[in-house]
Amino acid sequence: MKTVLFRKHGGPEVLEYADFPTPEPLRDQVLVRLRAAALNRMDIAVRNGWPGIKIQLPHVNGADGAGEVAALGEGVHDLSVGDRVVINANLGCGQCEACASGFDNMCRDWHLLGETIRGTYAEYVCLPRRQLYRLPKDFDFKVAAAAALVFQTAWHSLITRGALQRGETVLIVGAGGGVNSACLLVAKLQGARVIVVGSSGQKLERARALGADAGVNRAEVEDWSKAVFAATDKRGVDVVVDNVGTTFVQSLRTLRKGGRLLTVGSSGGAEVLIDNRYVFYRHISIIGSTMSTLREFATVMDLVTAGELAPVMDTTFELQDAAGAQRRLESGEQYGKITLDIG
Repeated sequence: MKTVLFRKHGGPEVLEYADFPTPEPLRDQVLVRLRAAALNRMDIAVRNGWPGIKIQLPHVNGADGAGEVAALGEGVHDLSVGDRVVINANLGCGQCEACASGFDNMCRDWHLLGETIRGTYAEYVCLPRRQLYRLPKDFDFKVAAAAALVFQTAWHSLITRGALQRGETVLIVGAGGGVNSACLLVAKLQGARVIVVGSSGQKLERARALGADAGVNRAEVEDWSKAVFAATDKRGVDVVVDNVGTTFVQSLRTLRKGGRLLTVGSSGGAEVLIDNRYVFYRHISIIGSTMSTLREFATVMDLVTAGELAPVMDTTFELQDAAGAQRRLESGEQYGKITLDIG
């Protein structure tokens, strides 16, 4: 099969469009002929060399993907060759106590496709049957791939962990990323008011078009936390979505008493600064999460295929130009999800 892989860590130039053995499905597995993949910032971190992450080289990036069933392993009876499916990249072992209790994203031997296991920048991938959601006929593969990771991540963080309620106010730090866009859409579906902090007027305009109620351009204000606090009549927001990390101090300042700071990432760096006075004085909760459960994945994909949630789409590249796709992601110019067309 054709794939894009890297044999050593480095910049986009280490990515190679190359031949690689096509996997074969084992028992309870499905071979998927991928038609689309979607990029995530995790791809860049792994390619650069993420401290503490052990991978087998050559490695294949990519958590998100959608395509057609190409072959069935023994024991798989509820799918047929040709069925259209989208991948859930959240890989629990299916056997430990957490998985048995339905909390597979807290699995003791948890993996993320494309992170520690070869991923979706390829024509084929093999996965356990439980990782696949059957798509309606003619549903767009690129849209499905773009939706999978970001919406399950946003849903588990905002709805399950953050307990977002109708009428609450959510601040989202960052306007252009896939997860942040998904959080905006999930929050509006839940009936919340949304304020977005963005790096440009153009990105804030896009956020307003998606339903954001207010925006703050951090390039134009010295301290965006004051602007956000003023936008709430000095009450403070109920929830902050901050996947940057290095902005935690400003995020904490915007929260009301009893507010929640949610994080699913650390794009600004692993080490963060926290002013503990805000945490204890305002009874603030800092809540982290990763991905979602299999049940929540089905819930959000039901909403996506029903048209109630739709991922924000940026640019599509051919598989062989995955390096160009990653360069665009690294530049920060994108708004929404960058996808790969795998023919």
